[in-house]
Amino acid sequence: MKREILFASLAQRLSEKRRFIQILAGPRQVGKTTLASQVLESYPHPSHYASADDPTIKERDWVYQQWDLARYKAKTGPALLVFDEIQKIPGWSEAVKSLWDSDTMAESQLQVLLLGSSPLLISSGLTESLAGRFEQIAATHWSFAEMREAFGWDLETFIFYGGYPGAAELIGEPERWRRYVNESLIETSLSRDILLMTRVDKPALLRRVFQLACDYSGQLLSYQKMLGQLLDAGNTVTLAHYLDLLKGAGMVAGLQKFSGTKVRQRGSSPKLQVLNTALMSATHVAGFEQTRTDGTRWGRLVESAVGAHLLNSTAGSDVEITYWREGGMEVDFVIQRGTSIVALEVKSGAPRHARSGLAAFRKEFAPRSAMLVGEGGMPLHEFFTSDPKDWL
Repeated sequence: MKREILFASLAQRLSEKRRFIQILAGPRQVGKTTLASQVLESYPHPSHYASADDPTIKERDWVYQQWDLARYKAKTGPALLVFDEIQKIPGWSEAVKSLWDSDTMAESQLQVLLLGSSPLLISSGLTESLAGRFEQIAATHWSFAEMREAFGWDLETFIFYGGYPGAAELIGEPERWRRYVNESLIETSLSRDILLMTRVDKPALLRRVFQLACDYSGQLLSYQKMLGQLLDAGNTVTLAHYLDLLKGAGMVAGLQKFSGTKVRQRGSSPKLQVLNTALMSATHVAGFEQTRTDGTRWGRLVESAVGAHLLNSTAGSDVEITYWREGGMEVDFVIQRGTSIVALEVKSGAPRHARSGLAAFRKEFAPRSAMLVGEGGMPLHEFFTSDPKDWL
């Protein structure tokens, strides 16, 4: 359903009078190119598609060349130009700004759609050069509802195998599925979307931070404890930066601590969180059956799936996802938009490292609601088919 909404939103925007560059950004293998192909097929006017996902393309002159081809098609009326993996071209945002402004002055009817696999790199280009010229749509990992509709998955299958549609047909061959996720998704994202595109002084440390986030997803881990788990010496600023890069590639995140009306930034211990539980399962030796009978491991997967659903469902919005912990009490997730707050605790069966803090949080912060998800609260099926933004 979410892909249908994305398609409808893009198609509607591209049918309007030319006003903004449209941006579709998100991690690898979530269907951005497929969605763009569907948009191109339904677009009633001439179009041109160009992909920068080729290591031999290095110069931004390529952007000008492709734009000129599309301009030719827009001479007599509307036309659509789609750039895939645009962030891989050095200086792409300056080139797009120059061309867009020139076409705006000439009253061109050329529409432009940009696709990118690194929201972090796309965002830096947008804020530097294209302010006021774009609208952005977040393409996120597939939800349970989407995987169920497309592949007939039940909830337990989704919790273990996550939301990568390209890997769905491989789950009957677990080792093949694991190799695909590790080699085609994880390694490609690390090497091509982060290390190739961003200055990283300690590549081995970045990889270990990723593995640490998968191993400890759903748990609080101070930066000092993280350093103690890593072989390579670094510092807290480096670790925080690497978590930002990994989040920008749609892999893992470090949730910050909720504190009143604002988030405590780097000083707080981050709550490590995968954005797709496939990353946990593919980097761990246990298979589905063994994991399902391990209450502790399964509980962590469930909590991580809940966190991933919250982050993916609110991506691109003004909703913040944090956690709260004080005096031995904890709230697993805090959902906030402005002054509207919802506290959420997950009952997954995994051992808790702190007491439930819902009552204390309710007393101190007066949230809109304090919810329990899982046993004794909202059923997991209902949670995974809901939109957390609706609760605010």
